[in-house]
Formats: sequence, C-alpha cells, structure tokens
Amino acid sequence: MSPRAGNAGPHTLAFVESPVQLLNVLEWAHVHAPGAGLTLVVLSPVDPMTRGQLRRMAELAREEGYEVRWEEARGGASAPFQTIGGLMGPLRRAERIVMGDPFSRYVQLLLTITRARDLVVVDDGTATMEFVAQLARGERLERWHRRGSRPGPRDLLFAPVSSSARRRLTPGERRRVEIFSSMPIDEAPGGVTVTANDFSWTRTRFGPPRITKGADMVGTSLVETGVVDGERYIDAVRSLAKTHGARRYFAHRRESTDKLHRLAVETGLEIVRPDLPLELIARRGPVGRTILSFPSTVVHTLPLALAGTDVRVAVCDINPEWLTRTASPRAQGFLDGVTGTARDVHRLSAVRAV
Repeated sequence: MSPRAGNAGPHTLAFVESPVQLLNVLEWAHVHAPGAGLTLVVLSPVDPMTRGQLRRMAELAREEGYEVRWEEARGGASAPFQTIGGLMGPLRRAERIVMGDPFSRYVQLLLTITRARDLVVVDDGTATMEFVAQLARGERLERWHRRGSRPGPRDLLFAPVSSSARRRLTPGERRRVEIFSSMPIDEAPGGVTVTANDFSWTRTRFGPPRITKGADMVGTSLVETGVVDGERYIDAVRSLAKTHGARRYFAHRRESTDKLHRLAVETGLEIVRPDLPLELIARRGPVGRTILSFPSTVVHTLPLALAGTDVRVAVCDINPEWLTRTASPRAQGFLDGVTGTARDVHRLSAVRAV
C-alpha cells in the first residue's frame, strides 16, 4: 500500500479523462496533503495523443504515492457497463469524489451512484468558468462551444441524468461542494467553496526552466471544435510567428495531423507534440522567453506555473472574422472573457491575414 493511500480519514475517489484534469487533481491533493488516501480513476479516451499524456501523468501520480486505476471506459460497446459495474463498490464507499469534467456524461452518470457528501470539481480549463456560471444560474450543464445549438437525440435521452448531476453538484445540508481552480471565479453559487490553484505542486516538482531566445507558440483546438476557420487560423499563426520570431509550436492534443502538417510546411515552425501538459513542459524547459497563445486555459495557468521566471506570456485576441458560420453565438464573448480575465499576460491585438 502506498504511503498516501494509507492515510487516515475519508477516502477520496478522483475521476479524470484528460492529462490536465489529472495534473489538477495532483495540485489539489498537494494542497490537501493531510487528507484522505486518493485513488485516481482514469476513464481512458480513445485518442492516442491524450492516452499517451495520461499514461505519463499516471506514472507521475504513482511516483507521488497515489493509487491509479486505469479503465478502458470506451473500449467497445460493453466497456461502459463493465467500467460502471466495477466501480459500484468504490463509488458507494468513497466519502469524497473529485472530478475533472462535470460536463462529461460518464462523470454525470457516476454521480448518480455515489453517496459521497464531499464533491470537488478541479480545473478542466476554460470549461470551469462556464460550469460555475451555469451552476450559479441553475442552467443545464452544456459546453460553451455548443451553447445555442439544438439538442440532439442523445442529449434529450441523457437529460434526466444531467439534471440529477446538476442537483448533486449544488451544495446543501448534506453535501459540500468545492471548486479548485486557477480560473477567475466571479459568480460561484452560494455555499460553494472556491480554492485557488496556484500550481504549487508543479513549481515544487519541476524547474526552474532554462530560458531560450525567441518565442514559442501554443496551439489550440478551436478549429477542431468548429469555432475558428482553419484557413484564417493558419494565416494568423503564420503572421504571429513572423512578427515575434517564434520557432516552436506546441500542439494541442486534439489538433488534427493534417492541420499540423500544413502549419509546419507553411510557417516553418517546429511542431512539438508534448507528452505532458504544457504547464509541466514549460516548467521543465527549455522554454522561449515569450510564449504566444490564443485565448485558452494556458493564459491563466502558465503565468502561475512559471512564476518567478522571466518568461512572458502573450495572448492574441481572436478576430471576429475568423469565426465559422456554425460557431456558437456566445463564442466571441466567451473567448474575449478568457483573455480579458487573464492575469500577468501581455495582450496582443488580433492579427490580420498575411
């Protein structure tokens, strides 16, 4: 038994589906070190890039002394039934549930099973801002880039489970809810405890990094989610790279291979597919003196992870002309909010195509 798993007190079960979620569970556990033993349950996705990063993060979690349970939760038609069936016992025994994605249908379904009185939502990036706002307004849980779109048959079928999850995530006499986040939380519902994530585990565990000349660029999956037009995005990356002397492009794990190939050919950037979340990659180094990004989670997290270094994080606004016709009506306002609320970043005007 690992040292931390044997700690006295309530046992904690954490559900993660992405490397960033796993990182933020480790950050939460670092802050709550005197608490209960922690079992991390990885609800593995099918995407190879995400799976690879999750494997590496799982290794770090085990090195920290935590138990990790890897579930092939999407490995075929029977996988969900096997996963949920195998988790019934741990779910009913757990006194605290930590989750990285309250929008996940998997997580919402698991919430209907648990009897835990303590629920914790750790950062899943900018989605956390939308989750808190929807919870405060009593709205149904829906990812920001899908707001305004018509619900599909699966959405309607799953609506009762989603409603039940929202009720369980609302604090009451028999339920405590905590949000552990590095994002700006301005309208948390009454009774919800908000704890700041300052990436103290990351800064303790890694770095400080060696800083190189020039700039690095951080990729985004806004094209893949249908928010930004692909041609406009490539033009913007080309312009930014030329203007700021960027040399490397750290790909988002959900960026398509075809788009990354075009970026490499048309911009001359070295495409890097990180094997860990960017906060850890940057903290380990080497890293450029300037990190260029579009509106995304990293404009909030990188300044915290790189605190005490001379690295500058600069964010480029999304030009409204880049949005696709099918983008959510709320897309521009949400992306502007992500940039506008970021602390300790240099704001760049939206670039024009070159």
